[in-house]
Amino acid sequence: MTNPVVPSGRIPEAVHRRRWAILGALMLSLLIVVLDNSILNVAIKTISTPAPTGLGATQSELEWAINAYTLVFAGLLFTAGLLGDRLGRKKVLLGGLAVFGLGSALAAFSGSPGQLIAFRAVMGLGAAFVMPATLAVLMNVFEREEQPKAIGIWAGGVGLAIAIGPITGGVLLNHFWWGSVFLVNVPIVVLALGLMLWLVPDSRDPNPGRVDPLGVVLSVVGLVLLVYGIIKGGQLADFTDPAVLLTVAAGLAALTAFVVHEKRSDHPSIDVTYFKNKVFSAAIAAITLVFFALMGVTFFSVFYTQSVRGYSPLQTGLLMLPLAVAQLIFAPRARLLVDRFGNRATTAAGMTLLAAMLAAFAALEADTPIWILEVIFFFMGTGMAHIMTPTSVVIMQALPREKAGSASALSNTFRQVGGALGIAVLGSVLSTAYRNGIEDKLTALPVGLRQTAGESIEATLGVAARLGGRGEALVGPANDAFLHAMHVTAVCGSVVALLGAVVVAVFLPGRPVQPEEGREEAELVTAGE
Repeated sequence: MTNPVVPSGRIPEAVHRRRWAILGALMLSLLIVVLDNSILNVAIKTISTPAPTGLGATQSELEWAINAYTLVFAGLLFTAGLLGDRLGRKKVLLGGLAVFGLGSALAAFSGSPGQLIAFRAVMGLGAAFVMPATLAVLMNVFEREEQPKAIGIWAGGVGLAIAIGPITGGVLLNHFWWGSVFLVNVPIVVLALGLMLWLVPDSRDPNPGRVDPLGVVLSVVGLVLLVYGIIKGGQLADFTDPAVLLTVAAGLAALTAFVVHEKRSDHPSIDVTYFKNKVFSAAIAAITLVFFALMGVTFFSVFYTQSVRGYSPLQTGLLMLPLAVAQLIFAPRARLLVDRFGNRATTAAGMTLLAAMLAAFAALEADTPIWILEVIFFFMGTGMAHIMTPTSVVIMQALPREKAGSASALSNTFRQVGGALGIAVLGSVLSTAYRNGIEDKLTALPVGLRQTAGESIEATLGVAARLGGRGEALVGPANDAFLHAMHVTAVCGSVVALLGAVVVAVFLPGRPVQPEEGREEAELVTAGE
């Protein structure tokens, strides 16, 4: 029996009855996509180890293993949202899951960092069709009054995935080879596909727009060039290098052309008129800035726990548990604070708390009691929960239900672009600060080896291990240089989060956005009677 296509009016009773089971199936799809990135964070150190243990990936190659996925994902989200609204969100979701599963299987058996980067891009292609479709389907199976609760649970699912990811990654790396962190996605994909076919109804926009191939190409090219330029600048420890400046300028030019094209097009990938709504724009900016700060800081925290503190991948995963537990606890409850204090106060408080916790990383040393890191992670998760739920609700309810795919795609695009730029910019700050701190200690090494050893703490420790007794003198300076670089990067991330707090404090409303004022007043009158 075929599932009914959900119209834009009231939800059909058959769909309404199984809405929570549908949410569970959607969260499983979401879990795979988020789980993969959080697993990869723990596997970074192992993949950077020379073969046969890892692939011997450099700091730059590690960033590209993350960014190849993110850039394909972010670049195609516009199209994925439009195709979902046009063809049917269930079809797009099933196709995306299948491609993601295939990419995962191929990534697991990569023979070089280059292959891993290519197969991560295939995974990004699949994820681009999964992520916006989960939220778009959610908006089409829940009535408006239940949407904040459902989005809160959906956001809590992100917290669950963040918790399960590092621990699963740690267990797998303790018992299997590094490729197992990708292969684990395959059985979950198979289960999710079965549940989707059984439970999820199809829904689409009755008046869809046409696909915008030029817009897609301009956005992908612009993002790739921009982030590549930033990574290259960090790798060279010189952002004034002509090649870096040229690449960044070309990226910005392509993105400017994209915006101009979207304004003039009668079938744009992204309707720029949405951004005239200050509340919508502020919510999008908040999501972008929070992921810029968070992804950049998460990237270096793995090196702090494993390289400086000496914890295993599994222990690192367990150490990050408070971050996820806090999101799991508070994300579904954040709507209660919004109901009482409004979006502005709730989100600004979340942003300020996140900024304070990022700044706290600047106080961590090699011998800081580990419970302090646990407290920082817990409050980071608490801050995140009170940002993600309110901003997601604002974004999704700002557009009509039939445009849910576009709204979800916009939200996810800016989140991913923010995360990619966070890793690129803060990763480059970390890399540059580390290189500047360690280069004076590497003068005794041969020139070729000196260049390699200065790229990251993992590279320095790898060279030290190869030198045996002679290399032991490098371990202390490497830790000191990394801690200084981490402190500088943490302060940069904190400043970005504070900027986000200012944006939401100025532009978000003091109470939940209720566009249907007439209906709300009618409900209040009825309640009073």
